Amino acid sequence: KRDFGDYGDSVEPVEGVVLVDSDYLKDRKVFGQVVTTFRYGREEDEVMGLHFSRQLYLALDQIYPNDQQSEKSELQDKLLRKLGDNAIPFTFDLPENAPPSVTLQPGSDDQGAPLGVDYELKLFIAESKEEKPHRRNSVSMAIRKLQYYQPGPMVRQPSTMVSKGFVLSPGKLQLEVTLDKEYYFHGDKIAVQMVVTNHSKKTIRYVLRRLCTSYSSLQ
Repeated sequence: KRDFGDYGDSVEPVEGVVLVDSDYLKDRKVFGQVVTTFRYGREEDEVMGLHFSRQLYLALDQIYPNDQQSEKSELQDKLLRKLGDNAIPFTFDLPENAPPSVTLQPGSDDQGAPLGVDYELKLFIAESKEEKPHRRNSVSMAIRKLQYYQPGPMVRQPSTMVSKGFVLSPGKLQLEVTLDKEYYFHGDKIAVQMVVTNHSKKTIRYVLRRLCTSYSSLQ
């Protein structure tokens, strides 16, 4: 599978099997790595050596030869029996504080890679893990780290209140907004309860609502 869950107190390991040609491998080694890329700016705006993305290596390990025999999953056992002796199992543990996969919907005029957080699993053959992988001796695939939240008992509903005063006019206008819950998943309806209290002499003609998404980048 390509999706690995983060359940708050535990993260599913990245498990799989790689099939290697022994004639091509010879005396070299097989390495694997998990890389996450955080893109916070448009790729077409990168000029004069300026990059709007950061890469972080979350895992890098030697897969073969490897004397440490880790416990294999049921799927790995099936693949090993099917693929034969040239199949090599591997397992990578992702850090619990690693960010989940996120992809921001690009605009109609945007080109290049979308903004967000991407994960890539890469396996390569080399003499040492310091060597840079090449296309002819490596294979890679995109994976996702999905965050699952298990809600506990809600102490109180999220709520906020703002007030606005007017020049040369007594009284204030108060707006209180309350949500039905604190966390929402894809496809959930956001139920909003709004209470407007007008202590001024102004007339309220209409009310606008807007849903915004924000993110921050640590430079």
